[in-house]
This record gives sequence, structure tokens and C-alpha cells, in this order.
Amino acid sequence: MSKSLAGKVALVTGGSRGIGAAIAKRLAAEGADVAFSYAKSSEHASVVAHYIESLGVQALALVADQSDASAVAAMVNRVHAHFGRLDILVNSAGVFVTGVIGDPQADIAELDRQQAVNVGGVVAAVRAAVPLLADAGRIVSIGTMFASRAPFPGIADYAASKAAVAAYSRGWARDLGGRHITVNTVQPGPINTQMNPETSDVAAMVKQMTALGRYGQPEEVAGAVAFLVGPDAAYITGATLNVDGGQNS
Repeated sequence: MSKSLAGKVALVTGGSRGIGAAIAKRLAAEGADVAFSYAKSSEHASVVAHYIESLGVQALALVADQSDASAVAAMVNRVHAHFGRLDILVNSAGVFVTGVIGDPQADIAELDRQQAVNVGGVVAAVRAAVPLLADAGRIVSIGTMFASRAPFPGIADYAASKAAVAAYSRGWARDLGGRHITVNTVQPGPINTQMNPETSDVAAMVKQMTALGRYGQPEEVAGAVAFLVGPDAAYITGATLNVDGGQNS
């Protein structure tokens, strides 16, 4: 690795597993000290933290309820207090809840919590981070290709929550341009994680929906994030990058 992030401090929300864990590990491999949040999985968090430290950089794992704006803000402030700076914020924490509109069996409470996590949690993290971020800092939020295309019923709430994040990112890019802080969104397609394994019953159908005919790996999303938070992406802001194997092509 080039160690292009040496001396930087990154915060990755939802960094104990899946895409978030891959991002946390990749940023550490690029030389950054990495803090990450998690909700329940302390064992997974410990594994990620040990891996980060094995690379010769610092790790900080924090429990935070992403649906609680005050808890998110407290987490961001704690990261800054611990490391003395904050250069990179990656909003990776999110939940996926389905429900067809008008379905009396839909779990409205969980759909509302999804909005609180996927939208409210991102907004809270960015609001807390902006006064602390170094000039020329980086903000990247993980969205979904469903924000641009809804290929099956029941995903309207999830898609809307991620589309809102992409819209916020474009607006924030304008707000923060004067400080040279870039704000971008990465929209994954089907990625091989515990929640969406490439060995599932629907995997064959999902693969056919992509131009490349396969699932992506978390490390491929992490590579896109590493580029956007690195020095070569200093002139990219307000952008949405699809990492979806051509599913949206």
C-alpha cells in the first residue's frame, strides 16, 4: 500500500462487519488511524480492531446507536478528543428493511427506525463532524444502487433513505466547498456480505442483473472509498459513484 493516508484520522460508522469492516481495514492499510462504531457485535469489533492495530496504526471501537442523534454526536466528539483530530468520515452504518406500501403486515416501527438510522444517523454524524474536520477533509456516505433504480417491490423506504443521503451529499458538497472538504456517495450493488451472501437462493438471479455477472466483494467497495478519501480525489465532490458491476448500466 502507498500509505497515502498516513497521519490522518478516519471514522467509519458501522465498521465491525461487512462493507464497513472492509473500509476500516483498507483505510488502516493506507496508513490512517481508524475509529469505527458498531451496534451489537463486540466480537466482530474486536477482530477488526486487532487487525487495524496489526498494521501499525491506532484503532478505536465505539458502541453507538445510529438511530440516536445525540449518541452519534457524542461518538464523533469522542473520536476527536481521543485522536486530537478528524480528517475522514465514512458513513457506512445502515439497515435494510422492506415493506410494500399499504401492506397491513408491514413493520412500520422498523421502517421508521430505518429512516432514523439511514438518514438521521448520517445527518447527525456530519453535523457533529463538520466543526471538527480538518480543512480539505473527506466525507463519504455508503448508499445503494436502489437509490437510482428500484427493480422489485417493497424497497421504497430503503431506496428513499439512501437517495436522501445522496441528495444531502450533493448539498453538503456546496456547503463545504469553501473549506475544500469533499463530500461524495458510493452506491454499491450486490455485495457478498453476511446479510447478502453470493450463495443465497436468489444469487443466480441477482448475478444475471449485473453486467459482470457476479457479486462484488466488500473490498471492492472499500477500494472506491479509499480513492475518494485519498489525495488523488481532491477535485471530486458532490459525486455519486456506482460500484455495482454494471447493474445500473
